Order: sequence, then C-alpha cells, then structure tokens
Amino acid sequence: MSPTVTDLRLSGMSCASCAAHIEGALNDLDGVHATVNFAVETAHVEHDAGISPDDLVAAVESCGYHAQAVPVAGAPNGHDHMDQMDHDAGPGLLARLVGSAALGIPVVAISMVMAWHFPGWEWLALALTTPIVFWGGYPFHRAAWRSARRGASTMDTLVSLGTLAAYVWSVVVVLTGSAHHGGHVYFETAAAVTVFLLAGRYAEARAKRSAGAALTALLSLGAKDAAVLRDGVEVRIPVGELAVGDVFVVRPGERIATDGTVTDGASALDTSAMTGESAPRDVRAGDRILGGSLNTYGRILVRADRVGADTQLATMARMVTEAQNGKASIQRLADRVSAVFVPAVLAISAVTLVAWLVFGPSVTAAFTAAVAVLIIACPCALGLATPTAILVGTGRGAQLGILFKDPQVLETVTGIDTVVLDKTGTVTTGAMTVTGDPDEAVLARAAAVEAASEHPVATAIVTAARDRGLTVAPVADFVNEPGVGVSGVVDGVRVTVSKQGSSTGADVPAAGQPGTAVDVAWDGQVRGVIRLADAVKPTSAAAVAELRAMGVTPMLLTGDTAAVARSVAAEVGIEAGDVIADVLPTGKAAVVQRLQAEGRRVAMVGDGVNDSVALATADIGMAMGTGTDAAIEAGDVTLVRGDLGTVPTALGLAARTLRVIKQNLFWAFGYNVAAIPLAALGLLNPMIAGAAMAASSVLVVLNSLRLRAWVPAQKRRSAGNIE
Repeated sequence: MSPTVTDLRLSGMSCASCAAHIEGALNDLDGVHATVNFAVETAHVEHDAGISPDDLVAAVESCGYHAQAVPVAGAPNGHDHMDQMDHDAGPGLLARLVGSAALGIPVVAISMVMAWHFPGWEWLALALTTPIVFWGGYPFHRAAWRSARRGASTMDTLVSLGTLAAYVWSVVVVLTGSAHHGGHVYFETAAAVTVFLLAGRYAEARAKRSAGAALTALLSLGAKDAAVLRDGVEVRIPVGELAVGDVFVVRPGERIATDGTVTDGASALDTSAMTGESAPRDVRAGDRILGGSLNTYGRILVRADRVGADTQLATMARMVTEAQNGKASIQRLADRVSAVFVPAVLAISAVTLVAWLVFGPSVTAAFTAAVAVLIIACPCALGLATPTAILVGTGRGAQLGILFKDPQVLETVTGIDTVVLDKTGTVTTGAMTVTGDPDEAVLARAAAVEAASEHPVATAIVTAARDRGLTVAPVADFVNEPGVGVSGVVDGVRVTVSKQGSSTGADVPAAGQPGTAVDVAWDGQVRGVIRLADAVKPTSAAAVAELRAMGVTPMLLTGDTAAVARSVAAEVGIEAGDVIADVLPTGKAAVVQRLQAEGRRVAMVGDGVNDSVALATADIGMAMGTGTDAAIEAGDVTLVRGDLGTVPTALGLAARTLRVIKQNLFWAFGYNVAAIPLAALGLLNPMIAGAAMAASSVLVVLNSLRLRAWVPAQKRRSAGNIE
C-alpha cells in the first residue's frame, strides 16, 4: 500500500538548523519520512495511514514551532493557504525593528558622546535598553532556547548570549555603582547588535519565496466555472463539480475549463502558455484540447475527459511542488560554520573564566575577560555579512530590472555554465507578426477581409497593413471557413485568405520557410503569399552573445517545430546543436534534468506555464516579468522588463553579490579568530572589544555598499572601463 502524503506549512524557523530540528522530530515518528524545506517553509511528509496530520502537527509543535496541514498540490479545490499562517516576517517583526530602533538611537548617542554623560545617564540607558534586549531580541532568545532544548546551537545562540552578556554586565555595573569607579557599561552594544540583526532578519524573511503562491498561480490559470449543458440548457457550475463526460460551452475569450474533446464548433486556441506553440491551434469536432487554453474566437462544445487532479494543469502543479521539494535547503555560509564556532566560543569563554579565577588577580578580572570573549565573538559583523550584501545587491538588481526572490540563488549561481532559453515570449515577442515585404495590394486586400475576423493571424495582418499606412477597405459578404480561412467581397471582388496550399494542394509551409503562411487570392488566382512568424526580440541576439562572452552555453528549448526553432536560433546566434524542439511541457523538465545529469549547472529562462516545471527543476529559474504569474512565482529570479539582455546582467550581479558575502564572512570570521585569543588573555577589555566589534560591522557594511556602484559588464565595455 502506498504511503499517505501530507504537506505542512511551517512557521517560526529562523535558520537551517531549525529545519533540521523539525525534520528530525518528524522522522522520529514510526513510519514517517519527512523532508523540510527551510526556503519555502514547508514539510513534505510520507507516512503510514496510522499517522494522522494532527500527529505530525503535534510533533512539530513539540519542538516549539508551528505547523498546519495543507492540501497537496494539484488536488481539486486547492486554495492559497499562505494567509492562514502567522509568519515572523510579518507586522510583529517589523514592530520589533521599528520600536527597538527608536529606543536604540538615544542609547547609542548618550553612550558614545562623553559630553552627554549627565548624572544618572546609565539608568536612562538601562531603562531604554531593557525592552530592546528582551522584547526586540525575543526572536533570537526564543530560537536559542529552542536549540538548547535539543542540545544544539546556532548563530542565534551567540546573538542571544552576546547581547545578554553585555546587558547583564552593564546592569551589574549600574546596580553596584561601579560606573562611578571606572566600570564600563555596554548598553549601546546590546542595543545596536539587536537592532542591526533585527533589520537583517526582517529583510531576509521578506526575501523568502512561497511555494504556495506558485501553485496558486498555476491553478488560477484554469477557469473558475463552466457552462455545462443539462438537457439542452446551459447551467454554470464550479469547475470542481465537473465530471467526466460533461459537455460544456466555451465562448470567445474564455479559457477551457478542463482537458477534453471538441464535440461541436470550430475555433483557434491560444495554447502558448501550455505548450509553447507560438501559432494558435485550429480545432474542430473530434480534436482533443487541454484545460487552460484560451479560446480566441468561435463557440465550441467540449466533452470533459479528465477533471480535478488528473488534468494536465494539475499534473504540472504537482511537478512544480516535487521539483521544489527536491532542492536541497542550502544553509547560509555562516550557519555552516556555526555548529563548530558557537560551541567553541562558549568553551573558550568558560575556560577563560576558570583560568582567570585560578590564576588571575581577582574575580572581576576573570569575569571581565570571559565577558570580553563573548562580546568580541558576538556575531554582529557575522550577522550583517549576508543580509547587508543581499539588501544592497537586490536593491541594485531592482534598479536594473532584476528581482531576486531567494537569497539562496546567490549561492546557486556559482558555476552556471548552461542557460536554457524558452523561445515563445522569451527569445521572441510571443505575438504573430508579418515577415518579409508582401505586395501592398495583396496585403491591403487581405487586411480588408481579415478585419472582420477575430483570429490572431487576422490581427497580425491588419496590424501590418495599418503600420504601413495602407487603407483597409470595408468588406461585404464575409464568410469564415474554420480551419481553412476567410473570404469576402472587397471593392466588388471576392478575396480569399486561406492556409498556404489549401487552394493548390501544395505542402504547408513551403520547405525552408518556417512559420505560418497564407495565400491571398481573387479572380480564381493566388495573387500573393503572406508569411507570419513570431518575431525575435531586438535584444535577444546581443544577450546570447554576452552569455557566450561569459563562458556560458546558450540553448533553445521549445515546444514549437524544429524548423521554427532552427530559424530563431540562427537569427540570435545559438548553434544548431544546442536547439531542442517539439518538447511537451512535462518534457522540458526532463531536458533540464538530463543536462544536470551530464554535470552541467543549468539556468532556465521562460515565461509561460509550460516553463514552470523546468524553472523549478533548474539550478536557477529565471522568469520573464511579462510572462504568466505561474512562471514568475516558480522562478528564482524575475526579469521585470521581459528583456533577455537582463539574463547575463542577473548572473553577473548574483556572482558579484556572492563574492561580497564571502569577503564579509572572511573578515567576520578572521576578526574573531584574531580577537578571541587576545580577549581570553586579558589584552582586550569589554570596552575595547565592543569598539572592535563595532568597527568590524562598519567594515562589513561599507564593503556591501560597494555593490551600489556595480555596472553590468556590457556597459563597462561600452564605456571603455576595465574590470
């Protein structure tokens, strides 16, 4: 018997160690295999039928976190569960940040400016710092306590201990009156560390991507209801109530409610979001169609063949979920070291205290040295290293039309050597356009007839005629032959516009001429041929050249025909051997997986629902901002302008941001490695330790701010700059 599958929405996690704790608690249950994804805050659990969702929720909550069972992706009547959970990234954390900052500014100002040291200023600093440490710093203390209960430690452990040590030491100094005899208080250290780390935590939490939003976008592509024929009468019912065998009506402009077969009528369906085909697909009675396709013109009747979770759209939603759950949760660089660093600092502080108690001159000296170790090791710079670089880097990306949705992308971008490009809407405009230079008389008469049609081909022909300033004459006696073409009387002459070869029996299209072509005839003779194609975006060729200059191999992956794909590839500079055509939506992810199996690091660029699975499967998914919501939500990066030229820019900016993060972390850890021994030997008192810690934080922030001036390589070369 196959195991039961339950998905959990989690909240309360602060680092990758939290995810490991939850995963361990779930897997401790008999018959349970769980995978926790920290990035998307979900748990995918396979369990025996004897384990209920309530048991899983209870296991999570026993660790101090929150969980809620949600519908498995692709199930009928799925809904957006994101609004049902209370996340730390919400108003609560923002309130802590704003409130702590408001209280912390006067604490730092009073403490650092000697001229403002009025009698009793320490008591004011104590009063202002207390809510900062215990209310503002509550998320860090809570996370540290959760880790301690399971015998583990994280960066939150040092944050909690460091701020509490500075605060407790300062309180002791104030209460004992030592401040008047040379004792130093460190309220500004506790306040500033808490505020800075709250800001980083808030920014980091806001950047996390939601898998639920991606699935909602996928499922929203389908119709919400359908007009079902019952005894010859149309009855509108929710899509969830559709049953196999039901016959429903689809009018122009409506989406197909579910997978089925056309039983009556004819039309042209826009399937670009589902299959990647640029040209509309003509359908008539007997043709099978996919739910989610858009009916462009004509009234058709469709018999439902598959409903609910069995549809192609629902299958794609499930595949997106599986692809996202299959991504390993990449720990922050700081968290990778914290498992050793944090216990080591605690041990050093304890050893320092004992050694000074045994060999030192006084208890005060021992406590001072031990506290100096904790303060010097308090990971202010370490905590700021990643979030500040991410803040500046993503801000610079927004200026350039690039939105990074997950900080983990910055790690993943390392080593990207292959960029797989969708064709329709990515390399090309996604809209039919007249190509070549058809005879003006032919174009004008064709436009006159097509002006009475709603077909996408007709729209392209009429647009081309008007762009050239041609007069579009009125048409009379208009006739539409579904799947063949249209005809009408223009200036007293019957003009016919039909698929190329339909009147002569020739092959469609002619050899070596990819795309769509129509014959324009009058007086019984074909007077000309109008060719249409999906036009290449003006920036695509330059973007491909830039990728090659970066040492990255561009590939074209499309559901369109091989002839069309080769033609587009040749136009933008992609080699013929790097073109993969005639690929179904589910096959795109398989292509990406095959490339990964060959040892390649793959970035996928797409814009349609058909690209969603591949976007989630790739090492990095880049979605065009002009594309579907499903693609945007499934991707790791959104290219706001829909400009392919931003792909190499995004890769370059991500690599530079990651480089800055590594520089920050190197300094933060190097600083601790050098300073901790000095503090342990009593060569750094807490005041100097606090100053050194503040200096390290300033250096980290300044290094991150260098990203504000980052310029794409293409612009640097055009300006004559040398990197």
